[in-house]
Amino acid sequence: MTGASKLDINRGTTLCMSVSARPSNFGTRFHNHLYAALGLDFVYKAFGVQDIAGVVAGIRALGVRGCAVSMPFKEAVIPLLDELDASAAAIGSVNTVVNTGGHLKAFNTDYTAIQLLIERHALNPDARVVLRGSGGMGKAVASALRDAGFMRGVIVARNEAAGWDLAESCGWDWHPTTPGVQGGDLLVNVTPIGMAGGAEEHDLAFTPDAIARAGTVFDVVALPSETPLIVEARRQGRPVVTGLEVVALQALEQFVLYTGVRPSEEQVQAAVEFART
Repeated sequence: MTGASKLDINRGTTLCMSVSARPSNFGTRFHNHLYAALGLDFVYKAFGVQDIAGVVAGIRALGVRGCAVSMPFKEAVIPLLDELDASAAAIGSVNTVVNTGGHLKAFNTDYTAIQLLIERHALNPDARVVLRGSGGMGKAVASALRDAGFMRGVIVARNEAAGWDLAESCGWDWHPTTPGVQGGDLLVNVTPIGMAGGAEEHDLAFTPDAIARAGTVFDVVALPSETPLIVEARRQGRPVVTGLEVVALQALEQFVLYTGVRPSEEQVQAAVEFART
């Protein structure tokens, strides 16, 4: 690993992991790079799984220190855990599990990352939000926007029950499809549209016309970092917030929860660059 000492995995090495239906390689490279750079006796491995109950049983049985939870398990994992941090309880969605002596506590560092990005990009709370998607990541993004003062918005989701629930929690509206929805100042994609390897990897979550009318375009999809939506927004000169920014910030907060160590900004940037290659 460039700029880092080699990991020396042994029987005392602490294991952290991630679970997803379609895992990426970012977290594995990000965390392991920082473990090596900081001389921490940890190792991180991503798993593609279907049985979330089996995963949680394994975390307990094997003493896994931390586990990142991605789609589609962010809500299904909740009944299997012992405690919810306020970041997870407030939105009913989990992306991080920390194991302390067999006690499994859930967090949502997606929510924390979105809060930081709202500040970093100086997003205007007077903007009208059009957010496409209503799953666990949708809850994190919508809740962070709501708590930052975004009062006007619409949730676009085919699942009426989930869409309405999320819209009502924010005081926003719901619509089943993007056609017919008035343009938004802030367009946010929290669906898998544009994700590499998926059926819709070449599709746009919003039309070129909607993008042209937007003030900012935000895509939480991190693989690839330049999704079709982000590419089109850049082509039209629209300011963007990328999924790579989200995944890097949420992974950093997970790292701190697992290890108790906060790396320097330079160390984090080096890990992000390594993880992207």
